[in-house]
Amino acid sequence: MFGGENDHFRVGTFVLTAVLLACPCDMLAQHGAGGGHVGGGLAGGGGLSGGGKATGLDVKDDLKDFHAALALQATSQQIVDYNLMVKSTEVARTELQSLLAAAAKENNSSELATCDKSFGQALEVARNRNKKFLQGLSDRQKSGFKEPVRLLTKADSELAQQAKALDDKFEETKAPGPQIADSAKSLEIKLTSFQTQQIGLGREMSITSESENAAIRIAPVKNSVNFENQPIAVTTSGTISKGTKEGGDNTFKFELITDLSDLQQNITEVLRGQLDKSDPCGERIAIQTAVLTPSEPAILAVVNLHYERWACFGRSTVNEMAEGNGTIEVKLTLAVGRDGSLQLDPKVDRIAAAGLTGELLRSGSLGETVRDKIAESILSTVLRGSDYKAVLPAGAQGKVTLRRLLFEGSGPGRLNAVLGGEIQLSAESAAALNSALKSGASRAPDTQAQSSAQPSSIPPSSPH
Repeated sequence: MFGGENDHFRVGTFVLTAVLLACPCDMLAQHGAGGGHVGGGLAGGGGLSGGGKATGLDVKDDLKDFHAALALQATSQQIVDYNLMVKSTEVARTELQSLLAAAAKENNSSELATCDKSFGQALEVARNRNKKFLQGLSDRQKSGFKEPVRLLTKADSELAQQAKALDDKFEETKAPGPQIADSAKSLEIKLTSFQTQQIGLGREMSITSESENAAIRIAPVKNSVNFENQPIAVTTSGTISKGTKEGGDNTFKFELITDLSDLQQNITEVLRGQLDKSDPCGERIAIQTAVLTPSEPAILAVVNLHYERWACFGRSTVNEMAEGNGTIEVKLTLAVGRDGSLQLDPKVDRIAAAGLTGELLRSGSLGETVRDKIAESILSTVLRGSDYKAVLPAGAQGKVTLRRLLFEGSGPGRLNAVLGGEIQLSAESAAALNSALKSGASRAPDTQAQSSAQPSSIPPSSPH
């Protein structure tokens, strides 16, 4: 079709023009980058063949992060498996609630055995689906989500141990009663941790479970508590979702997460304001350091202090009778009182001190005072953060029954109190909430803005 020298020239011009039109910006960027002329780019392999970036980087470098993120993304089958896993865990939780209810009754061995069998089967399904989901992760996903996978694996192991402890109780106890209930409650805490870690891994993988789709988010409510002029910020958020079938259309589940990180960071100053004293003719107490760390489902408080006792003789003689340093460790667990109110159970784990300081910490008023002040500081902060009237939207105010109570760590320097349970609403409020759930609303109806104020008492919940 073409012939001769002129024809060859026309062909070359046509090809070069087509190339320039295909990537004019890239070529101009090469020329204007101060890195040489167009011919140099072509000869050196950094021009047309390099993708046209002024930096000289290969296109593969530009897409490195994209490909890395793509490798971690959940597949369609993983999303299906995740939803099955989450649903089976929720079924196990429902069966455990039935077991707890049966354990609270007297002379109920037959029903208790039936509930235990149903729960055991549901838990086995939940753990197997959890195992299947983790096994289905790619090597890249296991590496990218190493910490969430480790936490979920740990939660599964602890859940299995507590389930075995419950089975042992059934075998040891001829007349099931409080011992079974106590073991089942401990198992509930482990199951909550297991479920929390599943949801955490799902969020890391950008998977939203079907159950999460039917939940109303409670926007963060900020508040504060003052301790001897030491303000502590408290932020609480949460969710409201569909209730259990047994509760009917008027029952909804809720979960509140109160951020205690500000208390965790300032616990030394909080306790100093409450415990430091300097009596010229009596006790002198100085809090040196205090640390709060999650010991799920509890908190471990470690306080180091200096203690002195002085005595006065006459008007001018003051003698130091004793002095010493001491360390007290207190484990604190959330609990529900007989009246349904939220309480904190503090237990001294360890004391390291000698002489009079050691005696006062172990069996005297000093140890009791420190323990109680730690408990009061934490409980008042949790109460403020979980004040239902302040946190729950106006359209979700009702009779509250607490089911899940625990402390958890959500990262370095992050301590949370997690409260979960059920809300019994009026028919009118329930209808509005159900409508909001179906429409996918992010907040419950009639929500009012909250402001900082003095802590108000939490209305008692039904004992669980």
